[in-house]
Amino acid sequence: MNIDEIRELIQCVVDSGIAELEVQRGEDRVKIRRGATAEEIVISGAAAATTVPAASAVATAVPTAPSEPVAPVAVSEDEFAPIKSPIVGTFYSAASPDSPLFVKVGDIIKPGQVLCIVESMKLMNEIEAEVSGTVMKCLVENGSPVEYGQAMFLIKPH
Repeated sequence: MNIDEIRELIQCVVDSGIAELEVQRGEDRVKIRRGATAEEIVISGAAAATTVPAASAVATAVPTAPSEPVAPVAVSEDEFAPIKSPIVGTFYSAASPDSPLFVKVGDIIKPGQVLCIVESMKLMNEIEAEVSGTVMKCLVENGSPVEYGQAMFLIKPH
C-alpha cells in the first residue's frame, strides 16, 4: 500500500466515526484505531510493524454550527423517549454552519420532523422524529461522532 491509500483509509475512519478499521492486501496490513485522544495507525508487513499517530498523516476540519445552551431538565429521565442514531457518523444540529438549528431544547416536535443530520461516508442522513413531544435535552455536541444506537435527544412524549 502507498501513503495515498493509507491517507484515504484514515479519512474514511475520521469521516465515518467508526472505532477501528483493518485492511489487509497480501502481506501488507493497515489497522486504524480511534482512541480517546487521537487516532493510531498500525502498519505491518512482511518485515516489521510500526505505529504512527494519525494526526501526522491527516488533518481534518469539522464544520460546526453555534449550539444553543442546554436547559436543565426538571423531570425524571425515565419519562423520556430517546431518539437514537440509526447509523455511525457525525452529528450535525443544522444543515450548515450559518443555518438555524433543526430543533432546540423546548421545541415541540411531531413525527417526521427533521431533528438533525448524521453524516456517514459523505452522505447526509436526515434523522426524523418518530414521536411527538417536547425536546428536553440534546445529548450530542454539534460535529461530534455518534455510534449506532447512541441516544442523541431526549423527548418528553405528548
